[in-house]
Amino acid sequence: MSWTAVLLVVCAAFIHAGWNLLSKRAAMAGAHFVFAYSFFAILFYFPIMLWVVFTEGNMPWTTETVTCLVLSALLHMGYSLSLQKGYQVADLSVVYPIARGTGPMLSSVGAFILLGEPVRPVGVLGILLVVMGILLIATQGHLRRFFNPAALTGVRWGMQTGILIAAYTVVDAYGVKVLLISPFLLDWFSNVLRLGMLAPFIAKRGREGFIKLKPYWKLAAAVGLLSPLSYILVLQALRLGAPLSMVAPAREMSMMAGTLLGMVVLREKANAWSLLGCAVMIAGVIALTAGPSA
Repeated sequence: MSWTAVLLVVCAAFIHAGWNLLSKRAAMAGAHFVFAYSFFAILFYFPIMLWVVFTEGNMPWTTETVTCLVLSALLHMGYSLSLQKGYQVADLSVVYPIARGTGPMLSSVGAFILLGEPVRPVGVLGILLVVMGILLIATQGHLRRFFNPAALTGVRWGMQTGILIAAYTVVDAYGVKVLLISPFLLDWFSNVLRLGMLAPFIAKRGREGFIKLKPYWKLAAAVGLLSPLSYILVLQALRLGAPLSMVAPAREMSMMAGTLLGMVVLREKANAWSLLGCAVMIAGVIALTAGPSA
């Protein structure tokens, strides 16, 4: 994987850590928060979408392309709702690492099987190191926390979210690498379709959900700006030719980014296990970039 792709993924990781922190603060707003930040994403990125449509003429509008867009929207909506529900019923420190650890492993398997990417031993080592770093950062060395009764709910929601992450990652990688869909268009149309799919549910709930959402409009606007940006950077790395089996685990540096931001911005006390997890994750990313670059 080239260093240009690595830089894009690193930037995406820091942005991803930021919007997940905001999303956790608005967990009680549930599906209405997903609806709100999808609306803001459509609004904010509409000018860029128009510019891409008029300047990029190499994207074929075929049945396969439309199917990819619809499937991507369905999977992203399922992921967003699953993540919000997980944050409602369990701790972020359980749901988030399980989701972000399961996702890259399954995405890499999907890349090997479905996209035909070559299996490199050093790449597999990198994937395992990244997942190990995620667990060390999230648990601070106390892996038993995942097995107590209170955490099992979070584990279930985290695994479900991770499966959805893997599914949309493989579908979107196919879209940008094989079907030549622009990352901006893929993400923007995904938000449009997700908004349309959520609209009947939101309308059925009436004013109740919007009352819960009222304190979180500013957070929804921030997530609507940051969430697409973080993912567009990842899709751009894939479009540059970076293998999905390398990008999927590398983007989970958001766990490391969250830890470092907490230490620098929030002045949180550094934990030895967290620092070890950061070091292991960095080693994993270095392993992912080793060998032939795309």
